[in-house]
Amino acid sequence: MPVDVIMPQMGESIFEGTVTKWLKKPGDKVQRDEPLFEISTDKVDAEIPAPAAGVLKEIRISEGKTVQVNTVVAVIDDAGAGAAAPSPAAPQPAAAPPPPPPPPAASAPPPPAPAPAAPAPQAAVAAPPAGERVRSSPLVRRLAEENHVDLGQLAGTGEGGRVSKRDITQYLEQRATAPAAPRPAAVAPAPAPPVPAAPAPRPAAPLAPPSAAPYHPGATEIVPMSVMRKRIAEHMVASKRTSPHVYSVFQADVTQIAALRERSKAHFEATTGTRLTFMPFFALATAECLKQFPIVNSSVQEDSIVYKKDINIGIAVALDWGLIVPVVKHAEEKNFLGLQRAINDLAERARGKRLAPEEVQDGTFTITNPGIYGGLFGMPVINQPQVAILGVGGIHKTPVVVNDAIAIRSIVHLTLSFDHRVIDGSVADQFLAALCQKLENWSQPLL
Repeated sequence: MPVDVIMPQMGESIFEGTVTKWLKKPGDKVQRDEPLFEISTDKVDAEIPAPAAGVLKEIRISEGKTVQVNTVVAVIDDAGAGAAAPSPAAPQPAAAPPPPPPPPAASAPPPPAPAPAAPAPQAAVAAPPAGERVRSSPLVRRLAEENHVDLGQLAGTGEGGRVSKRDITQYLEQRATAPAAPRPAAVAPAPAPPVPAAPAPRPAAPLAPPSAAPYHPGATEIVPMSVMRKRIAEHMVASKRTSPHVYSVFQADVTQIAALRERSKAHFEATTGTRLTFMPFFALATAECLKQFPIVNSSVQEDSIVYKKDINIGIAVALDWGLIVPVVKHAEEKNFLGLQRAINDLAERARGKRLAPEEVQDGTFTITNPGIYGGLFGMPVINQPQVAILGVGGIHKTPVVVNDAIAIRSIVHLTLSFDHRVIDGSVADQFLAALCQKLENWSQPLL
């Protein structure tokens, strides 16, 4: 009996997903709960398991296509009998109808019909009743705001009349390519002498890349952005446009922490089964400082400041295909071991595409580690709607002056990128000074 494979709903606010990769092809045998395909949503990338064992009979949605949740994307023959049907990765065209019989030779050709007027750039013009809230996802509402689109003018094709990402992108594409509307003829007493007409303003369209100098074939390669790369690009551009970024850099002497980790990591791993890294030292000290400076753990809502009672620290994880920020919820309630376990678990599942959407939501502050590859420090972009992000540079042995003598110490540079709408430089520097003091005088037990 055939079993439908559907696009799952990965969270309450997620209504569509993009099939990024099929891990099986038609005719392959699959086991129940075996990874079948990968999807990308507004919030997270994930591997979707097969709902039943059998043979993958057909794939209905090809890679790169975005569909609503509960759409059938593939079919599994759980009996595994018979050969699998070929996959229509794209909808198969219907059989062409037979050509009409030729007209009689004596008949005169009909007069040409007037050319139809170019359609206006409307993806759908049926608006919802006045006062009714337009149903859409957060991504769609953000795209509408950035491109000055009134969602009330669009009739959604999604589930329950929801305006989907496909609806708004089709609308924007049509708006960008539609010709300018003809102006009504003005009544004039006499024709004016011809003058060079100013060029009509063109509708907004994506900027074309500048023409490049001739190049030898094979010297360049054009690769479309992945879904995750597009999400990162949108989020970073929106952040720079939203927050006036200011940066402050401090250096901390973490010699004591480096020595403690070196002599404790073998026992720590043998006792807990968890690797000991530097990140929980920074996360625990940061959580304590966020309690001391709650403005750094806030967000902006119109002309108000929202102070967050919970401290949910996002830890940026670099992936081979992009970047994701899983969130350690209620970090202020965890001890050192609890933070280390949570950080390791989230990072491993992020690399395995096994994160749930809620595990990358509701962060109140973010830590990123540009020094993992040896960099001195970085200037990270704020993770909206947060108002600050901490960049942890590389830990390097450096000659410094200690008690009027030269000493070799383990030094780390810490960068705070902050939103100057709500955080002033004096507060940012106080926050970093307190953080350095906690790191340089570490007293927290590891176990």
